[in-house]
Amino acid sequence: MDFISFTGEYNYSIDAKGRVNMPAPLRKALPDSSEATVVLTRGQMENIVVYSLDEWKKIQEGLNKLSTINPLHRNFIRSLTRYASICKFDSQGRIAIPPNLLEYAKIKKDVAIIGLNTEIEIWDPELLRFHEQIDFRLDQADFENLANELRRP
Repeated sequence: MDFISFTGEYNYSIDAKGRVNMPAPLRKALPDSSEATVVLTRGQMENIVVYSLDEWKKIQEGLNKLSTINPLHRNFIRSLTRYASICKFDSQGRIAIPPNLLEYAKIKKDVAIIGLNTEIEIWDPELLRFHEQIDFRLDQADFENLANELRRP
């Protein structure tokens, strides 16, 4: 399995057919095994999450360990897989985002595309700014503590 590392922030627009050009650095970071195919689904905060096929397979393996008899597990599995859509890049590096995902993420025209290590997020820029003010705050002490944890063997 290839090493995946999606990084950076990019601003693009959705065309009239609901397609967005995926930034070249993010496309190039996809493992060869993905064959220019990704999985899109709902994110946790009115955004869209994009996974490589390899990452999606890992998620599915984790989901297979949960029990659909347990209502909490069943609801989680349903919420993650119900809106999942397998999308292939066209010859111009675009993916078509399903209308239900665009509606969920409140995306009309402009998008912010963010590399988030092993996944990609697609946001409406205004919603992203809102969540940055409210939910994404990371003070200096927290940042330093987490950075130090990364350095530990």
